[in-house]
Order: sequence, then C-alpha cells, then structure tokens
Amino acid sequence: MTESTVRRFRFDPPGPGFWELDPVHMPRPMTRYWTQMHPGPFLRGTSEFAELYGMLIGGLEMVYIEGFGYRGVRPAPQDEIPTRVERAASVFESRFWRQQLKEWNETFKPASVKTHRELQSVNPDDLSDADLSSYLHRCRDHHGNMIYQHMRFTAAAVVPTGDFLAHAGDWTGLSHADLLELLRGAAPVSAGSSEEFERMVEAVGGDSRARRLIESETDASDRLGSLRQLDGPAGAAIANYLDLVGNRLVDGFDISNPTALEMPDQLLRAIRLSVERTGSREVQRTEQVADARAKVPENARSMFDELLEEARSTYRLRDERGVFSDIWASGLMRRAALAAGRRVAAAGRIERAEHMIDADIDEMVALVNGAVSPAPEILAERAAFRAAHSAKDAPPTLGTPPDMPDLSGLPPGSARMERAVGIVLHGMFGASEAEHEAQTLRGLAASKGIYEGPARRVASSSEFDRIQKGDVLVTEATTEAFNILLPLLGGIVTDSGGLLSHAAIVAREYGIPGVVGTREATRRIADGVRVRVDGNAGEVTVLG
Repeated sequence: MTESTVRRFRFDPPGPGFWELDPVHMPRPMTRYWTQMHPGPFLRGTSEFAELYGMLIGGLEMVYIEGFGYRGVRPAPQDEIPTRVERAASVFESRFWRQQLKEWNETFKPASVKTHRELQSVNPDDLSDADLSSYLHRCRDHHGNMIYQHMRFTAAAVVPTGDFLAHAGDWTGLSHADLLELLRGAAPVSAGSSEEFERMVEAVGGDSRARRLIESETDASDRLGSLRQLDGPAGAAIANYLDLVGNRLVDGFDISNPTALEMPDQLLRAIRLSVERTGSREVQRTEQVADARAKVPENARSMFDELLEEARSTYRLRDERGVFSDIWASGLMRRAALAAGRRVAAAGRIERAEHMIDADIDEMVALVNGAVSPAPEILAERAAFRAAHSAKDAPPTLGTPPDMPDLSGLPPGSARMERAVGIVLHGMFGASEAEHEAQTLRGLAASKGIYEGPARRVASSSEFDRIQKGDVLVTEATTEAFNILLPLLGGIVTDSGGLLSHAAIVAREYGIPGVVGTREATRRIADGVRVRVDGNAGEVTVLG
C-alpha cells in the first residue's frame, strides 16, 4: 500500500485538552517541511507574548495531523499567575505595546529585511551541492526565526484593537464591523503599499517606455527583466520594488505557495492597474469618528480618543509582522527548495522539481547529496494529497471543549486583557452563524460597499492566473501575502475567518467590499456566475 492510503485521515487527539482546526491560516494540508519546522518557533513566540502581556495562558501550540493544523492552549504555570495578574495591569498603564512598536520599527523589521536581502542575493543554482545544502539550512533557520518573530509581536498587534472594540462597543452600542471602519487607512501595508511601491507607481507613471512595456503582450517574465533594465528613475524604482516583493509568497504561509516572481503576469497586471488608478486612497473618516464619538458618554470621550489612537498606531503590525517576517522568509525557503528540486530532477531522482517542496529539510539535503530516498513516487503522492484536500476534510475540533472561563472574579487588569484577547480571537477565527437562503449567503460584513461582478472561485494559488480585473474572489481564506494582487479584485468572499481575519483587513484597507465567514461560499457559488457582494449587510447574492 502507498504512504497516502496507509496514513491519511486518522484524526486522534494529539494529547489531553481541546484542539481546534485552523482553516483561516491553513485552509489546505501543509507540507512536511512546514509541519516539522513550524511548531517550535510558534510556541516560543506565543509563550513570550503571553508572559509579556500578563495573559493567563502559557502559550499556544500547533500540532499537525495528516498535514492539517490544530491549535491548542498551553496553561500558564500556576506559580506565575500572581505575577501575570500584576503584569496585565501594568501593560495597560504603561501602554507596553508602544515599546514593542518602537522595537519593531527600529530593530526587528530592519534586521529582518537585511537578512532577507542577504539570502536573496545568493543564487542557489550557482552553489555546489555542499553549499546548497548549507544554504537550505540557512533559509530554514531564518524561516523558523521569522515565525517566532511573527508570533512575538502578536499581542502588540491585537491587544489595543481588542481593547478599543471592547470599550467603544460598550459606550456606543455599535457593532465591531462599524467600529473597525474607524481603523481603515491605518495599515497601508495591507493594501500593498510601501515607499518602494509609491516610488515605482510615480516613476512608471512618468515614463512612457515603462508604460508601453507593462501594457505589451510579450512574455511577462521578459517584460519584468526589461523593466528592471530601463535607465533612469523608472528602472531603478521597478527593480527596488521587485527586490522588495518578488520573493514573498502571494498566498498562505507554507512553501507550497508561489512567490510574486513566479506569477509575473498577475504581478504586471496589478502594477498596471495601480499606475492607472487616479486619485488618493486616503480614507476620510472624520465624520465616522465624530458620529461614533457622539454616542460615547461625555466623561468617556477622552478615553475613547486615546483607545482609538492606540489601536490605529499598532493596527499595521497585524500584517507587517507577516509581510516582513515569515512571508518573505518562506518565499526564500521555497526558492532554495525549488533550486534543489531542479538539480535533483535533472539527475532523475525525483519526477518534477516542484516535488522537492514535499520533502522535509533532511530529505531535501539528502537528495541534493545523492540519496535516492524518498522515492519519486512518494513525493508525488504527498503533492497530490495536498492538492486534492482542504480543511473541510478534517474535523473542526478534537478533544473535549473546556468550560467557558468566568472573568467576573478576575482583577480588573486581567479581566480587561482577557476580554480584549477574546474579542480579537473571535474576530480572527469566528464565522457567521446566520442561515442562508437559496440564492443569498450570509456572512460577516467585513468591508463596506456593494459590488456586482463575476465570481472567481479559487481553490489555491495555482489558480491565480484565472483572476481578471473586476472579479470577485471566492475562496476559503486569504493571508496578508495576498495584498500584492488586490488591485485586480472587485470584491472578496471567504468561507472562513472573522472581522479581523486577513481577508477582512485587506478588503477594508483597499476599499473593496468584503463578506467573510460565509462557511459555504466556495461550495454554493459556481465559478463565473455574477454575484452581488453587499459589504454593508454581510450578504452575497447569486444573480446568475
């Protein structure tokens, strides 16, 4: 019997406690490389932020069963509880996230980009077998460190937002969807923006040669190469932008997903639309803020202002910590693995270069150095399994659900922290429970506006080449990596994720109507049918 028929679809709880499937970040089975690399740095990062913010958990664990990711909560050591209670109160008093935001801006983000660029400067195809083996390990170690970094800054990214939603919701009675509109515009990275992007758009807009190249019908990879070689500001700006985004993933977190440079046609179309777009994308939210503030009791308005400002100041961390950490590092690891795959495929030891993606790190290195195991058919089976299955094939939970904690007896600081975190977790992973109708699906109103257009049902990044300008993306979930391709879309609809999922955030930041957490959109909306996305009501209607 083959590996896949022997091992697949056995879902035993990995240990005591309660385990929840994560279809938002991992809508498909993950590679062996990922399932072995990810758990350690993930736990390290979550344990660190839990302690730093005085949370009453020891950290979060990820385990993988047949490639599907399950999340569990590790309890905090009992002897640390008094210290953590004190810490939670001091976090709010000192606004500790400001210190972390400063560390991110001045230390962690610049150091990450420096290492990304150093690894990126190496052409793995030019390395000897021994040096390529070392390079694979360097990329893997860097990737693991970036996973840790991503998780380390999670609390700074989400606690101020959760705290704002908790208090402002109490004061105003407004929904979280309405309150999150007040944060729109605070995370330009979620709309694909950067200094390099803005310089490129301006330079290309002023260079007729660059515009002609972008609009031509010649091979997309050749056009990118020609654009890089243009003399003057346009060529330099394009090269800088491609160096920034080219080796980032355009979807997901695993090395199974392509990088921007692997999708040159989509990248060029997104650049073209960005250059063509006129007018400012600045969000005018003065009236929205004023309307919400008027609903706040007068004696709480100064606190409302403070909480809103704190939430807006850290909101960009929600996506930046991925874009500048593991999404780039994962793309570099993929680049190294594909180079190894080309070498091993040329020697006849695997069927296709991309099958190297389904080897773990030790198998990759062994194959580069002449091993004949794992056999080609084993890697091909692993790849086929990932392509054929989604998180819908796995049970949503394992183990016994815990009793809901009673926060009423907690000291004020701890209760405030636990409530803020709970709101964010629901905002990330919660889905709508509203009933659907024959032609209307109900989800969560993630991004305001109404749009009608053709539905583009996309199961994985391998289908991104089917996306056309004005399509409504219908998919299981998206990540912050997807923001490079946002200019192509008219609307976003997802099965999974809540109002603080990546799909919701990027839709809001780009001003695209979005409905998330529909549960069944990918099953009930056929590819190509015309749909109306109502981001105000959280409804998607099939028009035919």
